[in-house]
Amino acid sequence: MKAVAIKDVKEFEIKEIEEPISKDGSVVIKVSKTGICGSDIHYWVAGEPAGLVMGHEFCGTVIDPGSRYDLNIGDRVTGLPISPCGHCHACLTGNPQYCRETWSQAVGLSLDNPGGLTKKISVRPDMVIKVPENITDDEVAMVEPTAVGLHAVHLADIKIGDRVLVVGGGIIGLVSAMFAKMEGASSVVITETNPARGEKAVSLGVADKWYDAKDTKMVPELLEKTEGGFDVVIECCGNSPAVSQALSVVRPGGKVVLVGVSLGTVTIPSVIAVMSELTLQGAIGYTKDEFQTCIDLMASKRINVLKFVDDIVSFEQVQKAYERLTSGKDAAIKILVDPNK
Repeated sequence: MKAVAIKDVKEFEIKEIEEPISKDGSVVIKVSKTGICGSDIHYWVAGEPAGLVMGHEFCGTVIDPGSRYDLNIGDRVTGLPISPCGHCHACLTGNPQYCRETWSQAVGLSLDNPGGLTKKISVRPDMVIKVPENITDDEVAMVEPTAVGLHAVHLADIKIGDRVLVVGGGIIGLVSAMFAKMEGASSVVITETNPARGEKAVSLGVADKWYDAKDTKMVPELLEKTEGGFDVVIECCGNSPAVSQALSVVRPGGKVVLVGVSLGTVTIPSVIAVMSELTLQGAIGYTKDEFQTCIDLMASKRINVLKFVDDIVSFEQVQKAYERLTSGKDAAIKILVDPNK
């Protein structure tokens, strides 16, 4: 079957791979939509591992229910792409996102487990979730990144009236900003290097204002306007300048939640964290409960994630979609891929 795989630095190829079969009770799913994630972009930019078929944000229909006797052929499903061991302390306390095994065989993040940039995928039976009929395939493909934002905001422990800054206006940043408002933040500000994205964050109603992260006057201006700093900063870029800015604009005793992922070393002015007794909280993935909560929020129409979707492309258009998302000029936040287009 046809699949889009990493070939080289910033280069994909469309190739043929074997169709998946049910193994160890896994559920075989025909993919209807899959999302392009920021972490996928890291792998594409690096050009490795060669042959990786990405796509861990997906919606599809059951072809083979495997060991899931509660599922039928044709059921619409999504799933947590992770592969936790199930018996370590993290798993037993409901936090599989930081199990040591959780990403080792993850769907779309492992060479052994192709993701949604192909026609059919195989997913662990305990990770598959049936979705309500009143949410669309596009919404279902947005559950995974939405859950990442919800998890970050839960860890931020935002209080009613808090002033919140989100560093980075990609999908995780905008979803985090959306949830920060729902948690009762009195103001939500976004910093972005891409003016088109910054303006879009405000126009979509998830941020009250945006600032240019490249502006050398930004930090002192934000400190002045907040009278000493934000209560909470959610960092969604993962590079050294972004993390340093996050530390520089949070109030003494405040919290910085680090959501952005870097494949390289990040250097920061740790003296700021020490002198201001800041709390630095890492955030990775989500719990299974948070994943389900996002499905429930979509089904009850309490959140609208379709406003973040800019385009739906075919396999042949995936290369251009990645180039668009990394141009630094385009307003696009989220692009979905339709394997059947």
